[in-house]
Amino acid sequence: MYRKSIIIADDHPLLLKGLNDFLTEKKYNIVGSAANGNEAVELIITLKPEIAILDIQMPFISGIEIAKLCKANAYKTKIVLITLHKEKELFKKAKDLNIYGYILKEFALEEIENCIKTVSQGHQYFSENMKKLLGVEPIKDSSISMLTPSEKKILKLIAQDMTNKEIASLLFISYRTVEKHRSNIITKLNLEPKTNSLLIWAKKHQS
Repeated sequence: MYRKSIIIADDHPLLLKGLNDFLTEKKYNIVGSAANGNEAVELIITLKPEIAILDIQMPFISGIEIAKLCKANAYKTKIVLITLHKEKELFKKAKDLNIYGYILKEFALEEIENCIKTVSQGHQYFSENMKKLLGVEPIKDSSISMLTPSEKKILKLIAQDMTNKEIASLLFISYRTVEKHRSNIITKLNLEPKTNSLLIWAKKHQS
C-alpha cells in the first residue's frame, strides 16, 4: 500500500466524508481533512503532506489559488484537484500550474486510487474522462517516436518547468549532457532554435 501522507479538502461534508472513508478503508495514510481553503493551507503548512487532494472551488481560497501559493513558496506537497467543472480554461490553468492530478468528482472514487499511485511515483495524472469530455486527447506526434527513452524522460521534465541544472541533478548526469539531449530533441522535433521553443512544445504535447 502507498503510505504517502495525504490531506483532503472539500467544502461539501458528504463528499469530504465519502472520500475520506473510502481512502481510509483502503488503508491510505490520511493525516488530515479540511472543510475550506484556509484550513487546507494550514494543514499543508503544518503537516507538510506529500499529497493534497483539494476541491477546486472552496470558501476563502480555491484549490487553484492554493496550488499557486504552493508553487510560489516551493512547498513540496503535490496538488491533486477534484472538480465538478468541465471548463477547458480551468483544465488548462491546472496544467500550467504543474498540478499533479486533475479528476472529475463524478469519477473520483473510480479514478482516485490510480491517481494517487501515479502521483506517488512523481508523475502527473489527468483524468482520461476529463480529456475525453474536453476533447484534449494526447497529441499523437510521429516525431516523439524518434526520441530515445532518455530524451523522452528529459522532455517530460522540461514540461514540468525544470531547468537544465535541476534535470542534471535529478538524473545524475552532467549539465552538458542535458544540453546535448535538448539540442538533439530540438533537431528531431524540427523546432526553431528560439528561447523556450522546446518548453512551449513540451507543455503543449504533454499527456
